[in-house]
Amino acid sequence: MGNRAALPAALFATIAGAGFGEETLFRGYLFERLGKLFGAGVGAKASIVLLTAGFFGAAHYPVQGLAGAEQAAIVGLVFGTLFALRGRIWMLMCAHAAFDLTALAIIYWDLESEVAHLVFN
Repeated sequence: MGNRAALPAALFATIAGAGFGEETLFRGYLFERLGKLFGAGVGAKASIVLLTAGFFGAAHYPVQGLAGAEQAAIVGLVFGTLFALRGRIWMLMCAHAAFDLTALAIIYWDLESEVAHLVFN
């Protein structure tokens, strides 16, 4: 929190790595590859959404622990469902980057307790 020296790298990682990179991998690449394997039916798309959401959650576990993995899996279900229905990735990339930038701001300005009290009180 409050580390100005780390902020440029954190911003780059948040926007390019997480927002655009993770969506390209989990919604773009994996959906396309698993679609070739499973097909294009409703059941296939539902399976792909569940698998990619599970992979997305698991990928967040080493750094964010169980709570982060659960949150990522839920976001993966929502984003995966939207991608399966619409087939458009740009909105998801922007939403992911905005979500992560918000989290970064909350951490940087040490607002976690205040935000938690707003949500849970």
